[in-house]
Amino acid sequence: MSKKMIGKRRREQLVGWLQSSTTPITGAELANRSNVSRQVIVQDISLLKAQNYPIIATSNGYLFLQQDPSPASYRRVIACKHTPAQTREELYTIVDHGASIEDVIIEHPIYGDLKASLLLDNRMDVDLFVRKIEEEQAPYLLELTDGVHNHTIVANEEQQLDKVFEALKQKGFIVE
Repeated sequence: MSKKMIGKRRREQLVGWLQSSTTPITGAELANRSNVSRQVIVQDISLLKAQNYPIIATSNGYLFLQQDPSPASYRRVIACKHTPAQTREELYTIVDHGASIEDVIIEHPIYGDLKASLLLDNRMDVDLFVRKIEEEQAPYLLELTDGVHNHTIVANEEQQLDKVFEALKQKGFIVE
């Protein structure tokens, strides 16, 4: 079998694994399952995205975006500003009020909008995200913009979004 066919089959397998998972799968796990390097997986995911597969890279791994059967969720983009050390408190505030954090967005002076999928639903997700940042000694995106960043937050009711906004405002995290 040619290398081209082997790659095509591997990518079909990746799509199957991602579609059947309700949680993100790390590149290392996909590489292990496929018996290839993580770099091969990164290339495969790039090819699949170029073929319009709805795959996103999150802080917890790759996720295949399923069609949301309940269009009843409400979304709001909020502008925040705080120090890196206050990140956990900000994220806890959002999830403690019943909202999910879909992403973080910064406006970079050269690249324009930079967006990273977070998909944080609870304190456990927040702790895992912050721990990964600390372990990798990776900077938060907000460090590129003097603390200013946006989050897309999602909730079942608009009132939850209002409560999140007010709680963040009381803590001094909202840009006005």
